Amino acid sequence: MRRKSFNTMQCPIARSLERVGEWWSILILRDAFHGLTRFDQFQKSLDIAPNMLTRRLNALVEAGLLERHRYSERPPRDEYLLTERGRDFRPVPWAMLAWGNKHFAPEGASVMVVDSATGQPAEPILVDRNTGRPLAEPAFRSAPGPAADERTRRKLAGARAAHAAPSVGQAR
Repeated sequence: MRRKSFNTMQCPIARSLERVGEWWSILILRDAFHGLTRFDQFQKSLDIAPNMLTRRLNALVEAGLLERHRYSERPPRDEYLLTERGRDFRPVPWAMLAWGNKHFAPEGASVMVVDSATGQPAEPILVDRNTGRPLAEPAFRSAPGPAADERTRRKLAGARAAHAAPSVGQAR
């Protein structure tokens, strides 16, 4: 059964999921951030079937997150290096790591983000580059961009109206 493609949806989240939404893809990228580059390294780290790893690596190359470089002609062997697009993905797994530690690690953090110079734990948050303020409601919200179609504009307008409405038991 073929899954639905999100490639033509206007939503940037859906388009991103088209490239990295399969869980092996994110784990491969995680390992690439940790310095793994070769097929056998990924396979050993992830304990993934070779055919699945081949498909995921090909998809990440096609999506422009990894580049394939031949390092041996006999036998033919490739390594997979992060592209700029791939490196730009780095904050996403760090945010997932922090969220997972907060909500799904009752035993405590097994992996943390730390300051490279001091070793002190860091707490990843998203901030607005212009103001430095944390991206949190109600100060920030999603809004239609210049390329938004009418469906997207309606959807976001409806979400804004629902968000602005008082909750049950709250006076207007």
